[in-house]
Amino acid sequence: MCTPADALVYCRQLAVSHYENFTVASWLLPSALRQHVYAVYAFCRHVDDLGDEAPGDRLKLLDDWQADLERCYDSTPSHPILVALQETIRCFAIPPQPFLKLIEANRMDQRTSRHRTFEELLHYCDHSANPVGHLFLYLFGYRDSERQGFADATCTALQLTNFWQDIAVDLGKGRVYIPQEDMARFGYSEEELKGGIVNDSFRVLMAFEVDRTRELFAKGLGLLDMVDGRLRVDVKLFSLGGLAVLKALERSGYDVFRRRPRLSRWQKAGLFVRGLLLGRPKVKAGRV
Repeated sequence: MCTPADALVYCRQLAVSHYENFTVASWLLPSALRQHVYAVYAFCRHVDDLGDEAPGDRLKLLDDWQADLERCYDSTPSHPILVALQETIRCFAIPPQPFLKLIEANRMDQRTSRHRTFEELLHYCDHSANPVGHLFLYLFGYRDSERQGFADATCTALQLTNFWQDIAVDLGKGRVYIPQEDMARFGYSEEELKGGIVNDSFRVLMAFEVDRTRELFAKGLGLLDMVDGRLRVDVKLFSLGGLAVLKALERSGYDVFRRRPRLSRWQKAGLFVRGLLLGRPKVKAGRV
């Protein structure tokens, strides 16, 4: 039987070993919250691993994981991550919906590898990304739908940014997150995508996706006026990072096939400093 202390150590080790920026991020967290952030992060990490990498019947593994999660609410879970998470759920009265949505997002990944419309992609993001924002709001004592709406805009924007950044990586896994209706609208075929062709149609398509992702970041910045302290810095840092990746995509001419757009350590350090400064990032005409 895993003790709560052992479960916390397990979650902490998982967080630190899998997330290169976790040590820096943890500096911004109140010490009383760190164990709970470890538990939430470990849950998110594990459910993604089940959906992306686990051998065997992934849908059954996800069902088993959900069954163990449900024990957090009515009995005693068996997995170390969920043993730690049960205390977090109790302390912050977190409902099961965010966790269940994250599990369902990974079920979606087993059932489909394409999204016909942007609305379908947003529905996926509402399960794969937005629950994380809700969970962090719960940890900081916010439970209202208005703040959750702003957090949804930021989380969806971050998820979309990751999709545009990782087009080649996801293609290697057989997944395409660019909506099929958008590819048809701009005259870019999946055959061209599989061939890594970067032509005018692809650049216009990606400019379109980047622009509406940036609009979501702009909307999400409304949350900065409704939270304070370290959560405000965290929201600002995530937004600055996502916007910087979009800018890197533009600078590369949207060639995501030759080189994955990413930020250097110096760029990340600069964003960290900007995140600590007062003021809201400005999002206008493709510039931050």
